[in-house]
Amino acid sequence: MLQAVFRSTLKKSSLTSGKNDMLTVLSFRFVLLLLLLTGVTTVYSGEGEKNSQPLNQSSVIIQLEINGVIGPATADYIERNLQKAFVSQAKAVLINMDTPGGLDVSMRRIIKKIIASPIPVITYVTPGGARAASAGTYILYASHIAAMAPATNLGAATPVQIGGFGGFGNDKDSPAKDEDEKKAKPLADPMTHKVVNDASAYIRGLAKMHGRNEQWAEQAVREAASLSSEEALKLNVIDIVAIDVSDLFKQLQGRKINVAGKELIFNTGQIEIQNMKPDWRSQFLAVITNPSIAYILLLIGIYGLAFEFSNPGSIVPGTIGGICLLLALYALQLLPVNYAGVGLILLGIALMTAEAFAPSFGILGLGGVVAFVIGSVILIDTDVPGFGIDLGLVAGFALSSAAFFIIAIGLLLKSRYRPIVSGKEEMLGCVGVVLDDFSGTGMIRIHSESWRASCAQQLHKNEKVKVTAIDGLLLHVLPLKKQEGE
Repeated sequence: MLQAVFRSTLKKSSLTSGKNDMLTVLSFRFVLLLLLLTGVTTVYSGEGEKNSQPLNQSSVIIQLEINGVIGPATADYIERNLQKAFVSQAKAVLINMDTPGGLDVSMRRIIKKIIASPIPVITYVTPGGARAASAGTYILYASHIAAMAPATNLGAATPVQIGGFGGFGNDKDSPAKDEDEKKAKPLADPMTHKVVNDASAYIRGLAKMHGRNEQWAEQAVREAASLSSEEALKLNVIDIVAIDVSDLFKQLQGRKINVAGKELIFNTGQIEIQNMKPDWRSQFLAVITNPSIAYILLLIGIYGLAFEFSNPGSIVPGTIGGICLLLALYALQLLPVNYAGVGLILLGIALMTAEAFAPSFGILGLGGVVAFVIGSVILIDTDVPGFGIDLGLVAGFALSSAAFFIIAIGLLLKSRYRPIVSGKEEMLGCVGVVLDDFSGTGMIRIHSESWRASCAQQLHKNEKVKVTAIDGLLLHVLPLKKQEGE
């Protein structure tokens, strides 16, 4: 292409003569040289852009934390950050864990994400004195690398109080630890049988996946067994006991692991650990899914709407109540809720409200308080530590609810039946005194005020009259005696 342009240029330049011909040829050659340089520059710049792409993030380790009870907020935090780690091509994910247990649904969400992860997930029970109890034991078994710090423990993985959602913790009704006692009384009830068998099969499958001790895993479920970090390492329950994170990665150097069906070899020579704390969304979710906070939001929502309906047009109570009620419903659908408890709370509020409308010497009010308290106590259907509602909070709201619905709404209703004490409507039917004799229009005194009045009859001074109508600032009156006679 460039040669054809150059030849055509020479042909055109040969038709001219002198200095103009030479200048024309030189100018075209200069243009061609610029075009060539531009093309070369473009090619090399394209290669430079390729070389300047972000380096592969395979040397980055994403560090997450599980501290405290495992709930919906924890599951959301782990799920989203495991996805971010994969997108950013991180080398692995390190989860530092210290937990007493948590909800079954939240635990299973985390485990599903760990199993499906295309990059290794290392769970490290730390610092010294930490534990991976109950649900934490399952997560440790599900991880590609299970590590613990000295003076830590795991186990006690018996499921307790499964009510749709369920949880894990120390169960007083769990199967007996002693072999003879187990033979005499293998299970407390059929529901416990089903739940324990399901959990046992689940944790054995996790142990088998990573070649860990299946027998002890079953003991942790059926007998609530626990182990220290050193004992766990001897029994092939975990892979590593490390003093700290740096010691952990030293021991991981050159180790082979299987991730999503592929065998990987750890190279921890040059790694960069990026700590990812819970963001505002996870923190907000952790706050509203706290059972006590969800309970408070639910009651504030009910109070706000009740006040709005009893006093339409207030706007603020209805707005706040609607927002709080929606937040409470969102939080409760993530928690193990007993809907009988919700029903009893609503019944209690209805009975206390009925007491305000139709006083029954306290029967409806007392029944409402009892239903409200029982519903509040059984609202969260699990014995998992950290997922209960404080009894002091329940008692405080029971008393305040009784006061609000029986006393406050009762006073509001009574105020509606009081006579009008101001405005145009209050003037109708009022009795006034004639100031001077008049026929037609004159002056009268009502409430220590002088008013223009109109009457078709002759009125005399100090005669009492009654207001029958109001026309602007003119009162229509009739003599009180005539009015009474009629």
